[in-house]
Amino acid sequence: MANMDQVKGAAKQAKGAVKDGVGKATGNKKMQASGKLDKAKGKVQKAYGDAKDAVK
Repeated sequence: MANMDQVKGAAKQAKGAVKDGVGKATGNKKMQASGKLDKAKGKVQKAYGDAKDAVK
């Protein structure tokens, strides 16, 4: 069963992927960078959630 950090992290990764893709498609470097940052933050949050789950 997933905990909230895993769910929120996966959601941030998905949001970041969308922003990154839209930024690439439109040539908006700022949106693309923001998307990459969101993906990285989501990956870290999901990893934290995975670690918490492993400890249980």
